[in-house]
Amino acid sequence: MAIKTVDLCKIYESGEKEIKALNNVNVEIKKGELVAIIGKSGSGKTTLLNMIGGLDTPTSGEIYIGEKEISRLSDDELTESRRNRIGFIFQNYNLIPVLNVYENITFPVQLDGRKPDDNYIEDMLKVLEISSKKTALPSSLSGGQQQRVAIARALVNHPEIVLADEPTGNLDMAMGNEVIKFLKKMNELYNQTIVIVTHDQDIAAQMDRIITIADGSVINDKEVCIKNSSKK
Repeated sequence: MAIKTVDLCKIYESGEKEIKALNNVNVEIKKGELVAIIGKSGSGKTTLLNMIGGLDTPTSGEIYIGEKEISRLSDDELTESRRNRIGFIFQNYNLIPVLNVYENITFPVQLDGRKPDDNYIEDMLKVLEISSKKTALPSSLSGGQQQRVAIARALVNHPEIVLADEPTGNLDMAMGNEVIKFLKKMNELYNQTIVIVTHDQDIAAQMDRIITIADGSVINDKEVCIKNSSKK
């Protein structure tokens, strides 16, 4: 099992009012699965993604990444877990403007004081069709190209899990489909578990499973692609 949540709850306080963003959420995601989390705005899907990624802490309940329960780790332990086990892709690309494509991709590795795996990076650049942009600055790239750089950066540490929050939200339909195609290709090559939060039903339908959330609760969890859902 790559990801597991047990009775996960998150309550935010707004003045005298309590907002239950997550209400006893129980999900299990296998290694190598492609999973979409869908739901209306405010349903709790991004909160769930942030909890899985260790970007936020639960009010109660447990979160497991592999065999490790992460919800009670210290800040330093969470930072290490995020850096070494999880890759994040956001709607905004968050590229560093003064760094070129290669430098943006390898930035997480440099933070750890390690040497980049250039052969692996070259393979990713080829799959993502941005090899020719290696020395380009973000300002010279299209939105789709910038998102591909963000994908490569998320994968540079060989993470077990990739979490993507509306990765096509700033792209047109054609470019969005290209980004999803590339994510699926990387999943096939490296068997990483990929969880995507999306509003787009067409994108969700390309995943192995769709988890639907409403009012902080899972209301549906169904397999889509039998072939992919058989991954272990």
